[in-house]
Amino acid sequence: MLAGFPESKPAASPPPFPPLGPDSSNAVTNYAFKSQRVVNHSVPGRFFTGPLRSPARIQNTTANESFMDELAAKAGADPVDFRLKHLTDQRLIDVINAAARISGWQHRPSPKPASTQRIRQGRGIAAMQYEGSDAWAAVVVNLDVDTKTGKVRLNHVWAAQDCGIAINPDGMRAQAEGCVVQGISRALKEELKWTQKRITSQDWVTYPVLRFNELPPFDFEIVDRPDQPAVGAGEVVITAIIASIANAIFDATGARLREVPFTPARVRAALP
Repeated sequence: MLAGFPESKPAASPPPFPPLGPDSSNAVTNYAFKSQRVVNHSVPGRFFTGPLRSPARIQNTTANESFMDELAAKAGADPVDFRLKHLTDQRLIDVINAAARISGWQHRPSPKPASTQRIRQGRGIAAMQYEGSDAWAAVVVNLDVDTKTGKVRLNHVWAAQDCGIAINPDGMRAQAEGCVVQGISRALKEELKWTQKRITSQDWVTYPVLRFNELPPFDFEIVDRPDQPAVGAGEVVITAIIASIANAIFDATGARLREVPFTPARVRAALP
């Protein structure tokens, strides 16, 4: 495409046909509502916005899980309870319950009551089934927001994951740790910038990534299913990371961020 060769336009999305079920791009969720409609638009472009770890699925899950959080807030419901109320998928229910349990989740609506403190703490959750046919995961984060500077710092991350039979638990944890590191980095720091003439993000200064001294503690629980086939573990936890961070920022401050990365400037601008 960049060399100017003819481009094949993506095929038009088929019309929705009930019952809607999870799809391979995580555009359709496992949640069940009496009335819902999901429309996908495939748009040709010169910038490849999908192919990065959890290609396109992290974007769709961030939108879906942020919206679930907004619905829970509108209903005055706890974010975990609200999700469970609209689920029949037992394996997704189990990872949500496991992540909530190991994190010591406090059941209450979000956001927290208004505070005048400069540093405000919040917790958020997000969950999904990767590609609609692979592994299940839920992620909970606890973070601080400095309302003066807009800086966000992760205090702790918890995740529960179901990949069927756990053939290599150490490998699963290693993949999950990589997902946490890259997910936080993409949520808070990584951003490609350009002018009309060139890309300006050319090194680790102009394209910052998460540093070792910014890594939070991480607790991970495997929901082992010895009677179920194994499915991939490589891109599962990262798919829920950005949404869980967005939801935790909302819990701490009442601000809903919709553009990544959640830089200090964007956080300050969103604060009520």
